[in-house]
Amino acid sequence: MSDDGARRVRAGRRTLVIHRPDKTLFPGGDYVKEYSKADLVDYHRAVAPFMLPHLRGRPLMLDRRPDGIDGPAFMQKNTPGTYPDWITRVEVAKEGGTVEHTVCDDTATLLHLVDQAAITLHRWLSRAGDIDRPDRLVFDLDPSGGGFDTVREAARLLGELLDELRLPSAPMTTGSRGLHVVVPLNGAHDFDDVRAFAREVADTLADAHPDRVTTAARKKDRGDRLYLDVQRNAYAQTAVAPYTVRALPGAPVATPISWDQLDDPGLHARRWTVADAVEQARTDPWEGLPPRGRALGPARRRLAALRG
Repeated sequence: MSDDGARRVRAGRRTLVIHRPDKTLFPGGDYVKEYSKADLVDYHRAVAPFMLPHLRGRPLMLDRRPDGIDGPAFMQKNTPGTYPDWITRVEVAKEGGTVEHTVCDDTATLLHLVDQAAITLHRWLSRAGDIDRPDRLVFDLDPSGGGFDTVREAARLLGELLDELRLPSAPMTTGSRGLHVVVPLNGAHDFDDVRAFAREVADTLADAHPDRVTTAARKKDRGDRLYLDVQRNAYAQTAVAPYTVRALPGAPVATPISWDQLDDPGLHARRWTVADAVEQARTDPWEGLPPRGRALGPARRRLAALRG
């Protein structure tokens, strides 16, 4: 710790300065623990080996809270010129121009983002080397209200359907309200193709279980049914990264789980926090996922046969 209160930490070959490490980012309260910037640095140093494989090569959108989660929030897409030159950037096209996104390829970058009070990292579903072709497909299971049982049940139904299509998949708590179900792809399809397929899968599930699942985008049309959202599967859209912290009381974490953990009666969207998410990461909950993603052609044909 230096005289000005800054803390120096090693990350690989680099030494980073963490400014105002004692600053409270997550205020405490009844049954809610307080967390400082230093606590988030310690969490990210520990979780980095498990988190970085889900971040490398992907453009990021950052949810920054310089004054903590009770202060103003802003979503950062463009990389500031003040960021160190060793941090990877990728320039991607947008309407009327380009954006230079930050890419988190190493622990040093991760800790720099924590120093910048980037609480939540939202990742693209494609990588910088082939920005128009996602290698992840994400289903967002968003409950309309009530308990977590509706999410758990919809996740099981979706997992069973994906199994029928022979698409490996894995669930993740969002750290907020619901679950994400992630499907690794081989990167051979563009965003429009992937989103169209995801929508067809979602419609198939909603048609089979119209009292429990809906694809209606407007809240007033959903009733008390779970919303199966596929809109993240589009160019320039993002999804919360595995093991990222959410800007909510208690510092909950978006945490990968195994399919068997859906049966845990204590499971809910904010089950893990920065206090225990690393323990869950060490169990390797997604170990069953194949190293290479699948093409959608065979799955699309199986889905067409199911729909008749």
